Amino acid sequence: MKTIQLTVNGVQCSITCPPAKTLLDVLREDLGLTASKECCGKGECGSCSVLINNEAACSCLVLAGQAEGQDIITCEGVGLTPNLDVIQESFVEEGATQCGYCTPGIIVSAKAFLNGINHIPTTDEIKTALGGNLCRCTGYTKIIKAVQSAAAKNNSKKETITG
Repeated sequence: MKTIQLTVNGVQCSITCPPAKTLLDVLREDLGLTASKECCGKGECGSCSVLINNEAACSCLVLAGQAEGQDIITCEGVGLTPNLDVIQESFVEEGATQCGYCTPGIIVSAKAFLNGINHIPTTDEIKTALGGNLCRCTGYTKIIKAVQSAAAKNNSKKETITG
């Protein structure tokens, strides 16, 4: 057992667990943050995606010991009702969810992608950015539209602030 210090959704956390426990299990079992899902357990589906120091990562592949001192953001940290993030609002507005199992991981990955751009992305750019996230229910059309809508809203906010 090891005591691990990390920041999750802006809150300092101290967790005592085996260092080989996955970050996903720490989030779900120890912290009660259940938006991130375990589907494949191999980093192939992206359902467990979180931001680690603002970079999207599969939490099923990160050991708790590796998360020591890191800044972790889950979908709950991106936003919750009534304070949804623009990407979450866009997913709702565009109907970009089906069963919702993959949605938190896709939202987190889209958030990381949108944080790194200042334009409305092309379909190919979005497909590349979300390439590690699988959705078995949608055809991705509404997801792509939601990401483009969020990018447009982000750009409008930036123009309002700077203009």
